[in-house]
Amino acid sequence: MRVPALMIFAIGMVLAAAPARAQTYDPHYPVCMHVFSLGTSYYDCTYATLSQCAASASGRSAQCDVNPYYAGGRDAVARNDRRYRRVY
Repeated sequence: MRVPALMIFAIGMVLAAAPARAQTYDPHYPVCMHVFSLGTSYYDCTYATLSQCAASASGRSAQCDVNPYYAGGRDAVARNDRRYRRVY
């Protein structure tokens, strides 16, 4: 009885020890800050403009990048239909 309980406890500890992040980039913001720290790096995608990101990154070991997964900011498709054009 001790060995199965110890085995379940050990497996639970191993699985809980290393949580993984599912998504690095937030698709709601167009600019991300790539922060470099002691041996690790991470992305902070909470900036609306490059100037906001640059102000936060100044004095730190970080750089601003454009978010490749930004989902917003799409322009409306212009109508290109002949019957709506005025002919002179």
